[in-house]
Amino acid sequence: MNLLQEITTLLKKEIILEWRQKYAFNGILLYVVSTIFVCYLSFNLQKSQLNPLTWNALYWIILLFTATNAIAKSFIQESEGRQLYYYTLVSPEAIILSKIIYNTLLMWLMSLIGYAIYSLVLGNPVQDKALFFFNILLGGLGFSATLSMISAIASKSNNSGTLMAVLGFPVMLPLLLLLIKISKNAIDGLALSVSYDEMSTLLAINVIVVAVSYLLFPYLWRS
Repeated sequence: MNLLQEITTLLKKEIILEWRQKYAFNGILLYVVSTIFVCYLSFNLQKSQLNPLTWNALYWIILLFTATNAIAKSFIQESEGRQLYYYTLVSPEAIILSKIIYNTLLMWLMSLIGYAIYSLVLGNPVQDKALFFFNILLGGLGFSATLSMISAIASKSNNSGTLMAVLGFPVMLPLLLLLIKISKNAIDGLALSVSYDEMSTLLAINVIVVAVSYLLFPYLWRS
């Protein structure tokens, strides 16, 4: 099989496994809904007005921890025997790209569901919704590409959960700051040109992370 066929096959495998093990998806969805509900209880029932800055920061913090919980299992849950079996069938490049694509689709779905519920219970101050949704797409790709590679690195250690958290936070922090900045511009309804620099930087980071994952994962996989 060529690379595209291998990616397609692996992507179908990921979707079928997720469909059979619905508790994983439902668990992530429950985490998103319960976190938003806690925010609602904290701010709305105390008659505290949630200002746009707090609304924006809370939304992306929720997505960050959702991404960590959802993507951490990408390689950590795979046994060594299954990884060896995959190694005999497909190329490592196909494996990492299929993981990134699947996790990106999952993060986009969770981001949109979270945005809908979040807006329903805590209001929606976003003025430029097109920019905000485009930012969600870039953020979902950035979270997925970064955490997928970190999950692959963490799976090689004995204490993978701790290593995932230690490696993930400093890498994700610049990405998170850019996402919050662009979202703030969308909430304020500023001109699109104001966000060009941040959007270009965010897009460049995503491209670099995907390219680095594609180039370095084969060496990590063989180890």
